[in-house]
Amino acid sequence: MRIALTIILLNFLIITCQAQIITDRPDQTESSSTIKSGNLQIESGILIGFEGEGELATRQILAPTNLFRYGLTNWFELRLLSQFETSKSRDFNNQGISDLEIGTKVQLLQNENINTEIAFLSHLITPSGSEGFRAANFGTINKLSISHRLTENMGIGYNVGYNYIGEGIGDLSYSLALAIGINDKVGIYIEPYGDLVDFEKHVANFDAGFTYLQNDNLQFDFSFGTGINHTMNYLSLGCSWLIHKRSN
Repeated sequence: MRIALTIILLNFLIITCQAQIITDRPDQTESSSTIKSGNLQIESGILIGFEGEGELATRQILAPTNLFRYGLTNWFELRLLSQFETSKSRDFNNQGISDLEIGTKVQLLQNENINTEIAFLSHLITPSGSEGFRAANFGTINKLSISHRLTENMGIGYNVGYNYIGEGIGDLSYSLALAIGINDKVGIYIEPYGDLVDFEKHVANFDAGFTYLQNDNLQFDFSFGTGINHTMNYLSLGCSWLIHKRSN
């Protein structure tokens, strides 16, 4: 039923909406492109999520979540992620700043002749958040990002990664996004993604969404996601702003 509703929604968008800014939101797959030298890109959004059932149910609100990306060179960017979080369950009700993430993305391959890009992304999670959101130890998020341009208006991107949040042996992550450009303003995507927690428990999810390019420097997005083998749902709205380097 969930997948059927998603297909109906995507068909509706194609019928009614008839060169987006390349961003790392709203999907879970990090792009294989880096910010050009001297440019700054701010990707911000609001997410409302629900996870679990009954007494274990948890509501999460991220408002705002901000990713700052700065191009140090044309193939190397610096990254900073900060977000304000509200989390509520039967036994927990708190709000504050989540742990700060500092990272980089390095483009390893860009070849138009084979329509393929490859990049590597790494974030350091610092135990710097508010009480109740602060991790006991440093953590790390690492992803290899690969994309292929299938046609002029269609592409596919996928990530494989390893995350360690300071406990257990870490998690294997994956995502696979199919993106379609409806026109020069509107793009849509569908995406399965998930984690192999401690390399044992598989947590599978699915999401979809669309982007709207307001102008060459501003892009809006909407997305929603759901759990496949567990109870989870979220809705997200966001925007991305590209600030070009000043020319002399």
